Amino acid sequence: MIDIDDSVLKDIKSGFNLPPKPELLSQLQDSLKEDEPDLCQIASLIATDIATSAAVLKVINSSSYGMSRTITDIRQAVMFLGLDSITQLVTGFLIKQAFDQNKCCIKLERFWDTATEIADVATLIGKKIKSKVPVENLHMLGLFHDAGIPAMAMKYSNYVDVLATANENYDQNLVFHEESFFHTNHAVIGYYLANSWNLPKNICQLILRHHDVHYFSEKHPNDEKLCMAALKMAEDLVHVNKRFVPDPDWHHVKASVLKVLDLEEDDYQDIRDDVQDYFIE
Repeated sequence: MIDIDDSVLKDIKSGFNLPPKPELLSQLQDSLKEDEPDLCQIASLIATDIATSAAVLKVINSSSYGMSRTITDIRQAVMFLGLDSITQLVTGFLIKQAFDQNKCCIKLERFWDTATEIADVATLIGKKIKSKVPVENLHMLGLFHDAGIPAMAMKYSNYVDVLATANENYDQNLVFHEESFFHTNHAVIGYYLANSWNLPKNICQLILRHHDVHYFSEKHPNDEKLCMAALKMAEDLVHVNKRFVPDPDWHHVKASVLKVLDLEEDDYQDIRDDVQDYFIE
């Protein structure tokens, strides 16, 4: 189990120039704390940022959400999905905008493309399983779970060398190689970033633990285990479809993931087929 205390977070804060929480997100989170949040006022607040509004509508109208009709403005989106969901969608968009490509040694567009694919596939999995998992939680987790990677790529100019080493030494996952080079890893950095942006505590914990293969052997709330299982399956399915090999964590967690999601092997193969269709489309 990974233990993160205040001293560790203080060291991270002093050593990393992590993107601050955007003002728009602060205002939305403040609105959620009110006894009776005004949905129309919140919709108007989001609508002041054209790029965020467009991104949210694009996500809501994607096949991942499976809306029966097209949502055409932010007020409709807020009324239809509710405050928690819309706030998580806005958060997902803002994190993509938070990192400066000029200061980062990896290609951010490629990184966020993959994160979006994992978010979409996790959402797809969530809709296929018997237990109900809020799709907005899966989408946010999919987008945010590796956000520590661009943070590390901004701090360390040789971070691309670590990625290359991880690709060449496939028996160990990325956090093993990050620890070898930098004595920290993207799960810890992503946890701190998620905390500093005031993401839900359960999402922060899942980000911290998402490469810990012992997670499923421990006691956790069922909804959190479902989210983690959907994420790990999504990571692997995206990895297989893009790199044609399993994710390094998958053979450690596959049996646990299928058990948590209550999937038989045939059910799993059906989801694999659906994900292949997603990439073809």
